[in-house]
Amino acid sequence: MLDIRRIREDPAAVQAALQRRGGAADLGPILEADSRRRSLLTEVEQLKAERNAASEQIAQVKRSGGDASEQIAAMRAVGDRIKALDDQVRQVEQSVERLLLELPNLPDPGVPDGQTEEDNVMVREWGAPREFDFEPRPHWEIGVALDIIDFERAARMSGAMFEVLKGDGARLRRALIDWMLDVHAREQGYTEISPPLLVNTDSLTASGQLPKFEENLFRVRDLDLWLSPTSEVQLTNLFRDEILEADQLPISVTAHTPCWRWEKVGAGKESRGMIRQYQFDKVEMYKFVAPETSFDKLERLTADAEALYQRLGIPYRLALLCAGDLGFAAAKTYDPMAWFPGVGKWMELSSCSNCLDFQARRANLRYRPAPRAKPQFLHTLNGSGLAVGRTLACVLENYQQADGSVRVPDVLVPYMGGQQFIAPR
Repeated sequence: MLDIRRIREDPAAVQAALQRRGGAADLGPILEADSRRRSLLTEVEQLKAERNAASEQIAQVKRSGGDASEQIAAMRAVGDRIKALDDQVRQVEQSVERLLLELPNLPDPGVPDGQTEEDNVMVREWGAPREFDFEPRPHWEIGVALDIIDFERAARMSGAMFEVLKGDGARLRRALIDWMLDVHAREQGYTEISPPLLVNTDSLTASGQLPKFEENLFRVRDLDLWLSPTSEVQLTNLFRDEILEADQLPISVTAHTPCWRWEKVGAGKESRGMIRQYQFDKVEMYKFVAPETSFDKLERLTADAEALYQRLGIPYRLALLCAGDLGFAAAKTYDPMAWFPGVGKWMELSSCSNCLDFQARRANLRYRPAPRAKPQFLHTLNGSGLAVGRTLACVLENYQQADGSVRVPDVLVPYMGGQQFIAPR
């Protein structure tokens, strides 16, 4: 959530920043509602001051034995007016909050201009795409041929946009999850979290999914619970409405969860196989940090994600997203784009973002910079470490062999019980 004071003090700058994301940015309704709120508050304060002064006068009249009935009646009317104004203030404040919840975060000034992924800037690249002496196949063909992925049976169970992983496919998924969590928790300093998979409306609002993306979420009927679209939601809310101490920061946490998200996808290679599913696994990295450190911590978070690509031996290009391609809550984002030789495209397995105080304001996440200091909003960062289904698909495509088998990446062999190849049955 944006700071209303920032909008009030420099609406032109805020509007210009929002327009960098694309589309119109009309701050008029927010400014009007905020002005109305402040006007009402001024009137309330004036009436309360009048009531306080009159109360003292009434007390003096009573002490002197006089009749204060007229003043008491007048103050009852003032009290009724104050109550009515308080109700109006609450309504206007709710209106301001609703409008603020619809606004995305402002792009950092260092984020490039642009509206689509073609405008993203490549920061660096690692590795080179493998040269095949045969035509590489996409993962959905590899998985079906190896009998480790079954889309047809999944469709009978649940419809399109799901898969069943079998045998070595299920084992490879579990190996990836365990390996990712071990790297994050044992080597990179994250604390592993195992959160609930169902989240309430307040949690989704705090992290930025509601109200903007309601149509993309799956909801439990008759309960204030939703299937989580990403464990970023749960991790954002770990310390909601709490005040942390400066010496507790930074806090780095990681979690593996299934995730559920509905989104429209068109025909084409990006909509096939395991690239875009309604249900998917993800290992998430999340940081709570002091504001002055957040951009340095974003570089560290991104490096933690890149380390997984490198250990898996997957070539990637690191893209700095342009303003129009940023996620709703992000001020700056890096996407490491992995090479999928069967699909013939670079696609992200991770997205690493600095949200500044945007989520912290929504979740009331604060810290005390020094003992007895006034609490301030901290900054939050998040990144996939990694999206499990996509990573599995990427491994199948990059490690496929001419005989139809798939070589297991060296880092995953211990997690596969020493198995070095997934071979046709």
